[in-house]
Amino acid sequence: MCEVRGYVHIKSSFRAKTLNGSQTVNFSDYAGKADSPISMWVRDGTELNALYEEMKPHGLTILGFPCNQFGKQEPGQRHEILPGLKHVRPGNGFIPNFLLFEKGDVNGKNEQEVYTFLKSSCPPVGIDFGPMYGRLFWEPLKSTDIKWNFEKFLVGRDGKPVMRWHPTIKVSVVRADVRRYLLEQYAKDVFN
Repeated sequence: MCEVRGYVHIKSSFRAKTLNGSQTVNFSDYAGKADSPISMWVRDGTELNALYEEMKPHGLTILGFPCNQFGKQEPGQRHEILPGLKHVRPGNGFIPNFLLFEKGDVNGKNEQEVYTFLKSSCPPVGIDFGPMYGRLFWEPLKSTDIKWNFEKFLVGRDGKPVMRWHPTIKVSVVRADVRRYLLEQYAKDVFN
């Protein structure tokens, strides 16, 4: 679970451009409507598609943020990212069914503000980055940094970060945690 410090809420303070650059999305648009895993683009995209389809009727929104800081695995320009996902990784005609934003940094001196906030609101998922040489491309390294592309955050309807998952955690565990969280929220709504 995460501790939110201060009064800043993700949904009222941050915005990002969509992957194609056609619009800027204010996270305040999601206030009161959804619980949003904020996620870097990950190889388990097909599992995220399935999670989104299953949980969308219950108010879940998934937001994806491509990043090239981990092994330089996302080198493409914005117009190359979707074809890369469709034909290379994960491939097999994959098309994400959730909103993708422009590629940006999630760690280091040029990190997106939303990630600065998320990382300051949730404790690190560990201190080990694994082998770093030729894999991690930012400075300075901090223990609170995103460890790899597979790391995810859950943000509640009130804009407060709720959970953070280590990059090795499977989407099935994320699904169970999100279900449990949504059930808790439903119970609060019904009994309060």
